[in-house]
Amino acid sequence: MVKLTPVTFFMMDQDKKCKIVVFGAFGAGKTTLIKTLDPVSSHVEATCTGGTTTVALDYGRVQVNGTHIHIFGTPGQERFEFAREIISRGMDGAILLIDATSPVDDFIHHLFDSLSASRIPFVIFINKCDCIGAHPASTIQMELGDAKIMQVSALDRQQSLEALGAFAYTLSPHHNRN
Repeated sequence: MVKLTPVTFFMMDQDKKCKIVVFGAFGAGKTTLIKTLDPVSSHVEATCTGGTTTVALDYGRVQVNGTHIHIFGTPGQERFEFAREIISRGMDGAILLIDATSPVDDFIHHLFDSLSASRIPFVIFINKCDCIGAHPASTIQMELGDAKIMQVSALDRQQSLEALGAFAYTLSPHHNRN
């Protein structure tokens, strides 16, 4: 069953907003991160084995240091490449959210390579670092090479806001409006 949550739109100063898209594999914590950042965020989900999964997008917004940040979460299954392409249009920056308890697989490499090729600024947030079996950030860094990496718990609002704010601060307004 698909669950729809209404979206509320609001007007804001054009110079003080940005669009950040969160990419990652199934179960990495994209929806959790967005719900943590914006408790009234919107989600399009479907029931699946083990709970629910995002089938279209997550959407939240938050204000950090005077900038209104629109945060979009993408589906984590490979078959939703078309949705990731649509959602990523016009993004100013991206977050690649990686589950530290899972290996860096071909899908994560694909997302990383796609973001690198796009020339859109992005950062890697490593989630679930405090869980049993978590790989150290240095191991993930070795897998992905020269990338900005931050350890962030998607359940910790303050930590997530600080990491998001630090990344957003590095972005130029409207970096890539297609």
